[in-house]
Amino acid sequence: MSKRALISVTDKTGVVDFARELNNLGYEVISTGNTFKILQENGVDAIQIDDVTRFPEMLDGRVKTLNPYIHGGILYKRDDANHVKTVNEYKIRSIDLVAVNLYDFEGTLKAGKSHEEMIENIDIGGPSMIRSAAKNYKDVTIVVDTNDYDMIIEKLKNNDLTLEDRKRLSYKAFSTTGRYDALISSYFAGEVGDEYPEILNLTFQKEETLRYGENPHQKGVLYNQSNAKNPILNYEQLNGKELSFNNINDLHGCLEVMREFKDSEEVVSVAIKHTNPCGVGLGKDAFEAYTKCYEADTVSIFGGIVGITSTIDKETAEKLSQIFLEIVVAYDFTEEALEILKGKKNLRVLKLAKIESSLQPYDMKYLDGKLLIQDKNNSLADKYETVTKIAPTEVQLKDMEFGMKVVKNMKSNAIAIVKDGVTLALGCGQTSRIWALKNALENNSDKDFNGSVLASDAFFPFDDCVTLAKEYGITSIVQPGGSMRDQDSVDACDKYEMTMVFTGVRHFKH
Repeated sequence: MSKRALISVTDKTGVVDFARELNNLGYEVISTGNTFKILQENGVDAIQIDDVTRFPEMLDGRVKTLNPYIHGGILYKRDDANHVKTVNEYKIRSIDLVAVNLYDFEGTLKAGKSHEEMIENIDIGGPSMIRSAAKNYKDVTIVVDTNDYDMIIEKLKNNDLTLEDRKRLSYKAFSTTGRYDALISSYFAGEVGDEYPEILNLTFQKEETLRYGENPHQKGVLYNQSNAKNPILNYEQLNGKELSFNNINDLHGCLEVMREFKDSEEVVSVAIKHTNPCGVGLGKDAFEAYTKCYEADTVSIFGGIVGITSTIDKETAEKLSQIFLEIVVAYDFTEEALEILKGKKNLRVLKLAKIESSLQPYDMKYLDGKLLIQDKNNSLADKYETVTKIAPTEVQLKDMEFGMKVVKNMKSNAIAIVKDGVTLALGCGQTSRIWALKNALENNSDKDFNGSVLASDAFFPFDDCVTLAKEYGITSIVQPGGSMRDQDSVDACDKYEMTMVFTGVRHFKH
């Protein structure tokens, strides 16, 4: 008796040739609906599913393969005498290969279809057949990926489709149904407004194997969340070698700062080193913004990443090419600019999709078997409340907002000193706030801080930062407030005729 293959696919890529090759290998092909129609139109011998189930498809195709003549033929164990006796008694023929791919729920989700359309694109029979075949992989070959068709046929022709091969196909099958169910679960979590569900189903697909991880002795892989909306890492690479683990991590840090300025009428240029900003500048165009950004810290920018929220022209490209950079990312590049940047063969040049507001609900940290999850930090300030006798000017208020956008994206404890839309000094990642300020000031002792604004990611526990800021000519401070000793800092500002503003929002970043 000939072997049987059941083929029921949404993605019809390569299915005609696959089924024809199975015919040539002596397989009797069973098929459903549109798959059967396409096979028949292309001269492939196939049996309609109704002829096997002895029951018509019904309920608009919702029920067609949920039948013992299908699942019995897939699931029975060929080396179990009782199983063999049962299928013979009920005249159930074996099904030895199952090729199924599922209704395009993911595509329907990304297309923003109605709830009714989403429901109709939840496959029931497909996952059931896949799971049945994958469970019984010792006797049945399960195929869920159109890219595996040629490999399957070649191995069948040479009679070398091994048990290990079928186990790997089973693994891929369960991964496919697991991902499918996770997408549906996430969709329904959104539908019912369950922000932090008891069971959190997240699914990621491998996008790229990286050369190595954070260090050369570590492996690194990039995965893509299947149902992410407005992902910020959305770019086209125009030049340079592949991005490394550290490149991608730093690039994300760069884009997060750029997103803070997505609605700004001015262009922002951001330089990033080890995920922290080392220079940020606002300008009327790409050249002015980058010039300010570069001059903010001409040392740390070396070997870093530069992002610009504009089109890079020839003049800007020439200036960018004067130093060693890992990545240049911008909305676009003129032909002349791109030609200049491509002159550096290893420089990664990325054309960025326009940055949108973040629609990702979570910020996640995986901690060795535990997952910490929090809301994305999409706030900047609740208020700008003057708490000193002297109020800030409009120019100072603008710099305060600029400074908070920068310091919010620095590792805590963090201090950003800014003036006229450019960072003068940045201090980050310190275990004491006064140390963060000292590092920022002492590493930039050649700069003129008179009239500048100091932004802090969290409150001042003492008035020492105010006193040190005064020594360097800083005249304005913006911070969240909330310390038991806030008044000490306010009094110090009043004493030194400085202005202080509270925002009411802390920005720890660990």
